[in-house]
Amino acid sequence: MTDTTNRALWQDGVGVPGAIRESPLATRNQLGDHKVLIKVHAWAINPCDHMLQDRNMVNYPLILGCDVAGTIEAVPSASTSLFRVGDRVFGFSANNGFQDYVQVEDRLITKIPDGMAYRDVVGFGLCSATSAMYLFGQDYLALEYPTLKAPKQEKSVLVWGGASAVGSNAIQLVSAAGYEVITTCSKQNFDYVKKLGAAEAYDYRDLDVVDKVAAKLDKGICAGVFMAAGLKEGNVAACRTAAASKQMLSLASSDYIFNLNEMPKGNFIVKQPTPEQFKPFPDCWFETTQATFGGYLPEALANDVYEVAPQPLVVNRKGLEGIQEAVDLMRIVSEKGLDGIRDVFERLRGGVGTDDLPPVKLIVERA
Repeated sequence: MTDTTNRALWQDGVGVPGAIRESPLATRNQLGDHKVLIKVHAWAINPCDHMLQDRNMVNYPLILGCDVAGTIEAVPSASTSLFRVGDRVFGFSANNGFQDYVQVEDRLITKIPDGMAYRDVVGFGLCSATSAMYLFGQDYLALEYPTLKAPKQEKSVLVWGGASAVGSNAIQLVSAAGYEVITTCSKQNFDYVKKLGAAEAYDYRDLDVVDKVAAKLDKGICAGVFMAAGLKEGNVAACRTAAASKQMLSLASSDYIFNLNEMPKGNFIVKQPTPEQFKPFPDCWFETTQATFGGYLPEALANDVYEVAPQPLVVNRKGLEGIQEAVDLMRIVSEKGLDGIRDVFERLRGGVGTDDLPPVKLIVERA
């Protein structure tokens, strides 16, 4: 490695933009047994990035950013890792990603298949791991794991919010595990989620969506409900649907339900540990890497049976200098939904037709 310095986008407090300044550059001897050093070529932006800028949720200063893709620059001195210097990889960390060089747990990365660009895979990290934890983790839905030739389970799974980044991964993982996927999204994304593997899609804005989805689930055996997107409103809708079913359903949510007493009551179980029992980052993701970095995901990508979804939308190629612009655009999407996506396309590409608003993942590439 020729560089001797590193830079990072530091978040110094609430309500202020990130500031670029030098950050320590780890040596091989400082990596520990299970970390590698990655020279980042692409970063993906997640809603948590602007949330941690906007809300007083953590101790400052810190480095934001999770999803990265790049080349391995260093491995531990006494490494038994499967990775080598020069490998092209993607993965994520729990924050700390908006740097030129990032230390990442080697259990939370995997090699990039030949022919795939950094921007194609960088958005998989956090969203695939989040989906896998809630779908397959023993504290949550504990579904069967996906494989390239999984047998049919003769059961369904409801993914609430299937067109989101987390939902897009959840649909593919659950379908690959042999379950019939039922999902909700906007009407214009019905074809999108079905391409990912959903058997049926329902409009989440439909006033009768709860009863319609519950009736569909009750035509067979439902293995569980996963709330992939929607925050509190999504939690309420998913709980209402589980309560409307005639079955005793298990429900897990990507947005931790702190206010269980405020959720709709019914004959269902919310599967989540107490805040005191919740495994810390990054340990919480290690249990289910069989579905992601350590198993199915790289195999599926290499065999061209896993879709790049949502599609990457490159905001700029300015490296760290371009991260704040992308975070600001992510904030617009979070606040305005489809109108926000329309605004982003207007800024980046000069507009897009009303019926041509695909789900996207905002990406920044190295200069």
